[in-house]
Amino acid sequence: LTYTEAAAMLVAARPRGPQAELKPALQHLNAVYEAFAGVRKQRGAIDFDLPESKIELDERGQVKSVRAVERLVTHKIIEECMIAANVESAKRIHKGKIPGLYRVHEGPDEGKLEELVLFLRTFGHKVNPNTLSPKEINRVLASVVGKPEEELVETVVLRSMKQARYQPGNVGHFGLALGAYAHFTWPIRRYPDLLVHRAIKWLNDKRS
Repeated sequence: LTYTEAAAMLVAARPRGPQAELKPALQHLNAVYEAFAGVRKQRGAIDFDLPESKIELDERGQVKSVRAVERLVTHKIIEECMIAANVESAKRIHKGKIPGLYRVHEGPDEGKLEELVLFLRTFGHKVNPNTLSPKEINRVLASVVGKPEEELVETVVLRSMKQARYQPGNVGHFGLALGAYAHFTWPIRRYPDLLVHRAIKWLNDKRS
């Protein structure tokens, strides 16, 4: 199933076609997503909802059109399942005390944090730089939804964040509000993913 087909099947009262029998499984998966999303909200992971664009090229490689990409519930389902797999792989590496690569993301540095606080105050948002957490940032983002400054605030907050990176030492993931995170599965297989695969495979082989 494509993302679009699966999303349509979830809302269809009586889906038709050869894949119609998959609807109960999709409903179970959607329930898993809703549980994960609830936990994500409780821990305060930052939820940027910036629009994505898809560029279409013609036969000569020239830009034919640029259109907004609709973010379906099925995209969110896969995203949360991948995050869960990545968290478990990071825990496995840590618990097994084996070398591996963590995907780490630190909070804003002092200079960027001061700039962000001053910027938010211009829109009436009072935040304490000493206690600024992902949950507090989420509160600010939620308060500007539907307002003229929504996209501007989201962009400035995003640019104030440090870039996530790979390193062998774990320092947690600020944006996702997670204590340990690694890349185990992703639509594009990165080499860091393979290093995590090999590390966990080595641990499994050793225990067997």
